[in-house]
Amino acid sequence: MPLTLHDLTDVPPLDEELAARLARVDFPTLGHYLEEGFCDPALSRRAGTGKLVGRAVTVRITPTDSTLLHHLAGLVGPGDVVVVDCGGDRRHAPLGEVVVHALAARGAAGAVVDGVCTDIGALRDVGLPVYAYGTSLLTTKLHGIADGSLNAPVLCGGVPVQAGDLVLGDENGLLIAPAARLAAVVDEALADDAEEPDLLAELHRGHPLGTLTGASRTVAALRTPSPTTV
Repeated sequence: MPLTLHDLTDVPPLDEELAARLARVDFPTLGHYLEEGFCDPALSRRAGTGKLVGRAVTVRITPTDSTLLHHLAGLVGPGDVVVVDCGGDRRHAPLGEVVVHALAARGAAGAVVDGVCTDIGALRDVGLPVYAYGTSLLTTKLHGIADGSLNAPVLCGGVPVQAGDLVLGDENGLLIAPAARLAAVVDEALADDAEEPDLLAELHRGHPLGTLTGASRTVAALRTPSPTTV
């Protein structure tokens, strides 16, 4: 495929207020309200701690050439999460110590590689959140192949990603979704989190979980035969 290059100025800016609200959510709570946007669980955090909340800036590279990633690493800014589509390759690592330092120096929030990373000890020392499928000694090179994209749609962890989407990550996994989709559920998720301590207290007072959540009532209704219609 030919090169498709879009400037960062074409990417919607991070909604700081929404990002702050999302950072207060226990991310698995969002799994109660959403079905799409959750990356393959095998795409997990390899470095960094805490929560990742940021704006996706995307790059698609060929399996052996990380020229476009090096270019993008010099353009990112605070709050950006570099999302790397490796074209399905999981042998060549495009992201290691030098690239992570380049991202950290510019204030990037993190990196997500739909492939593998390298220099894992150094990545953990830097502390920038990095998500990948694993690690490899084999790395990409700077071939300058005229193939790939910047800030165009990519695929990461089985999820279609647009530049400007929000990237949420913690030790449980990754969620990448349009800001509007997350804005539609964030208040309900925050309310759920606020109610959870009371639910846990009720459990320890001996109340059955199914009674508290209504699941037992649903099961009882399912066991009741429906009236036969003639």
